[in-house]
Amino acid sequence: MWNTSTRGRMAAIEKKTKRYPSDLTDEEWGALEPLLPQPSGRGRKRTTDLREVVNALRYMVRSGCEWRMLPVHFPPWQTIYWWFRRFVRSLLFRTIHDVALMIDRERAGREASPTAGVIDSQTIKAPMADKRGYDAGKKITGRKRHIAVDTDGRLLAVNLTTADISDSAGAMPILDAIRKRWPWIKHFFADGAYDRRKLLDKAAFLDFVVEVVRRTDNDPGFKVIPRRWVVERSFGWLTRYRRLVRDYERRLDVSEAMIFLAMGNLLVRRISHP
Repeated sequence: MWNTSTRGRMAAIEKKTKRYPSDLTDEEWGALEPLLPQPSGRGRKRTTDLREVVNALRYMVRSGCEWRMLPVHFPPWQTIYWWFRRFVRSLLFRTIHDVALMIDRERAGREASPTAGVIDSQTIKAPMADKRGYDAGKKITGRKRHIAVDTDGRLLAVNLTTADISDSAGAMPILDAIRKRWPWIKHFFADGAYDRRKLLDKAAFLDFVVEVVRRTDNDPGFKVIPRRWVVERSFGWLTRYRRLVRDYERRLDVSEAMIFLAMGNLLVRRISHP
């Protein structure tokens, strides 16, 4: 949550950046540089500064600008886009995010790999998507983000679907992804939308326990529900990045990469400036 001390710390970090608050500080660049593609010993010498490429991508996802509207301080947008597509194909943004996640968990005194998580979904408008669906509950036409986070709200996996896909159906690929990437997880918390026999049977087959945390309507007004509020905060972190307030991407893999780019930025900044 944002408070006076957090704002003061972020202001101090922004003073270290070159031009924009989203620019990499030297500490952040030192953490990211070993994970980026290294220059080849053969062929033409690389002329593009990858630090500027990452700066441009961070600026775009945070500000929500279009590719062609990137400021002139960055390399040409065509160059930025070429590198972005290369990073997407190599799953670089996911790799950076997952490494930063484990470091951040250890910094917080936790085990690097989580053992429990929370599942939920978010429906958003997707004006540029090739395929869209209608979420009758939220009355939104667009896409749905099915995510799993650890018990502190760090993103573990995401599955993007059209908005008409139910929460339980969208969560099933999440379980497969979690079993492969985070094998120590055994327990999930979820709301009543995930209390479906097909999902629970698959969870049991994969050696998961899905605990449904239900809302009690005895008390009127807003009430924080244990465990479930964590994933709502994660959605709040996502929508701090204006590119993610709506899903402006045509392709699902690009949309997923934008999510991991944003959440990876958050974690890299957190561990680089504790």
